[in-house]
Amino acid sequence: MRWKILALCLVLALSALVLQTFLYLRTSSGIIYRQAKEENLRLMENMQNEIESYARQVENGLLRLYNESEFIADLRRDAPAEMMREKWNRLAFNTGSGNFDTSLGVLAVYLYTDEHEIISTYRRAMTPRHNYPADLYDGTQDANEQKLKDYVASDDTVMLVSSYYNIYREKSIARFAIKLFQSGRVVGYAVCDVDEKALRYLMRKYTEGGEGYVWIQPEGDRPITATGTLTDAQLPDYEEVSAAILEGTAGTEQIAELENQVFFRVLQDRYNIGSYALMPQSLLEKNQRTLNEYLLLIGILISLAAIILSFPISHSLTCQLERITGTMERIKGGETQLRIDRLPDDEVGELGRTFNGMLDQIEGLIAREYEAELSINRAEYKALQAQINPHFLYNTLDTMSSIAQIRDCGEVSELCQSLSNIFRYCLDTSTPFSTVAKEIAHLRNYIYVMNVRMQGEVEYTFEIDEEVLQDTLPRISIQPLVENAINHGLKNARGEKKVCVRAYKEQDHLRIAVSDNGIGISRERLEELKHHYRGKENSIGLSNIHSRMQMLYGESYGVTIESREGEGTTVYLTIPRQSEKENREH
Repeated sequence: MRWKILALCLVLALSALVLQTFLYLRTSSGIIYRQAKEENLRLMENMQNEIESYARQVENGLLRLYNESEFIADLRRDAPAEMMREKWNRLAFNTGSGNFDTSLGVLAVYLYTDEHEIISTYRRAMTPRHNYPADLYDGTQDANEQKLKDYVASDDTVMLVSSYYNIYREKSIARFAIKLFQSGRVVGYAVCDVDEKALRYLMRKYTEGGEGYVWIQPEGDRPITATGTLTDAQLPDYEEVSAAILEGTAGTEQIAELENQVFFRVLQDRYNIGSYALMPQSLLEKNQRTLNEYLLLIGILISLAAIILSFPISHSLTCQLERITGTMERIKGGETQLRIDRLPDDEVGELGRTFNGMLDQIEGLIAREYEAELSINRAEYKALQAQINPHFLYNTLDTMSSIAQIRDCGEVSELCQSLSNIFRYCLDTSTPFSTVAKEIAHLRNYIYVMNVRMQGEVEYTFEIDEEVLQDTLPRISIQPLVENAINHGLKNARGEKKVCVRAYKEQDHLRIAVSDNGIGISRERLEELKHHYRGKENSIGLSNIHSRMQMLYGESYGVTIESREGEGTTVYLTIPRQSEKENREH
C-alpha cells in the first residue's frame, strides 16, 4: 500500500500541476490583457468624473454673476460699453477673487458684451513671466478667440471648455466660458482662464507611475494638458489622433488597437471634454509575462520538492494508516462499539481521535449542522437585504434627479443628486477612513442641501491647504462640526450668518477648524464642554467625534473649543497626518 500511495500522490500531484500550468498558459494571456485594459479604462473614467466635478466648480463660480442683477440689466439694455467699463471695472476682480476656491487655479476672468466688447478684466499676476491678455481680442497673441466667438454665436447653452497657448508662460491655459442670458437671449458672456496644472494634478492621481501618455482635449479643439511621457514610437499615433479630435472625426470607441499601441477614450456627458490615453501594448502585457515566468519556476520547484519529500512522508503515513483503515473496516462490518487505540501524538493520531469522537457524536453533529445551515441562510438573506435597501435608495434619488432635470427643475435635480451623494458617502462601509478632499466634497453636498432648506441664509467659506487634501481622517468627521455650528451657533443669531471651514497642517498634525459668528458660548458652559464634552443635546456630536479620535490616535488628540459669548465659536479637530497609503499599511 505504501508504494501505491507514493506513486499515486506523485502522479496526481505532478499531473495536476503540469495540466494546470499548461491550461493557464493557454488561457491567461488574453484574460490578463483584457483585465489590464479594463483597469486602465476604469481609472480614466474615475479621472473624468473628478475633472467634471472640477468643471462644475468653475461653472458655479461664473454663474454667480447672475447675482449681479444690475449688471445683467445693463447688458440687456445694451448700455454703452465705455459706460459699463467705468461702472463695472471691478466686477471681474470681485468674481475672480471671491467666487473661486484657490485650488481651482484661476488666472484671469473676462466679461464681455454679446458684441465681444470687453467690460472688465481680472488678471491674478502680471509679470514678464506671468502675463495674460487684457482683452482676448486685442491681437497681442493668438488666444484661440475664434473658438470663443463660434461658441457665443452657436445655440449651445452648456459651458464651453477650451484652451490657448500662452507665449509668455510657454504653456497651455485652460479656458471655461458661459453665456449670460436675459429674457431668453444672450446679452453677454464670461470667460475664466485657469492654470492647466490644476487639471494635471487631478490627472496624476490616476496616472502616477504609469508609462503611457494621457491628455485631455475638447472635441473639435486643441489639447488642454497632458501627463506622462510621449515616446518617439507614440508620437505619430498621438498626432494622428489629436488631429482627428480637432477635426471631429475621431469616432466614439472607448478602446482601439493601434500598431503596438492601445488607445483609450472617455468622453463626458455634460461638457465637451474628452480624456485620451496611449498605452504601449508591451506595458499591458508585462504583468502576464512576469506571471508566466513565476508560474513555470514555481512548477519546477514544487515538482522537485514533491519527489524528494514523498518517500519519507509516505512511509510514515502508511504504517499508521493501514492500522487505522483496518479498524475502520471492522467498524464498518458491524463492530460499532470498537474504537481505534494506540494512537500516536501526530496528525494521524489526531485523525484517529477525531474519528472516535465523530462516532460518539454523529447524531448530534448532524442536527447541529442542519441548524447551522439554516442560520447561515438567514444571515445571507439579511446581508442581501442590507445591500439592496441602500441601492434602492440611491437609484430612486438618481431617478428623481433625472426626471427633475428633464422637466427643468434644476434645483430639485441638484438637491436629489446631493442627497444621493450624501447617502452613498454615509452608508459606504468599505473603509472607516476617508481623505480631506472627499470629506470636503461630502460637506459641500450637505451645505447645498442646507442652503436649499435655509434659503441661503448662511454664507460658507473654505480655506483648504492643498497639501492636506489627500491626508486621511475618520469618515464623517467634518460635517458634524459644521452641523453643530449651524444648529447651536447660528440658530438663534441675528444678522449676517457665516461659517468658515479651514484645513491645514500644523507641524505633523492635520488641523480642521470650523468657525461661526453666532451667539457663542458662555465661559461657564465652555469650561464644562472642555472638560467633559457632555450635554443633553448640544454637544453629542462633539462628544462622539472626540471619543472616536482619542480611541484611534490617543488622548492628546481630539476636539477643542474656543468661543466668546456674542462673538462666535471655533471648534478645532486635531489628528496626526497620515496619507492613504500609510493608513492602509497600518
